[in-house]
Amino acid sequence: MIVFATGSDPETTPEQRFERLVDLPPSSKLVYKVLEEDAPLTQRQIRRQALLPARTTRDALAKLKEEGIVEERMYVPDARKRLYAPLSIAVPEEMDLSA
Repeated sequence: MIVFATGSDPETTPEQRFERLVDLPPSSKLVYKVLEEDAPLTQRQIRRQALLPARTTRDALAKLKEEGIVEERMYVPDARKRLYAPLSIAVPEEMDLSA
């Protein structure tokens, strides 16, 4: 398995990743949820499951990778494609989600 650098600190905790995800746009959160349910997926598979346009899916994945919330791997059957998988997140204990 080949993992490409995401540009984020590899020592981030699941709680830190959750806090980063909260600040992202709804499309990024939807893409993360799709990956959480059925990873790893190619960009096309994500787009079909999330019912998003290609550009929106690309943008969401770029933001998730930039924040270190998903990892990108090579898709062995077709080296031009990439597989995406979510990194674990956890709600910080002090965060109130009731609002």
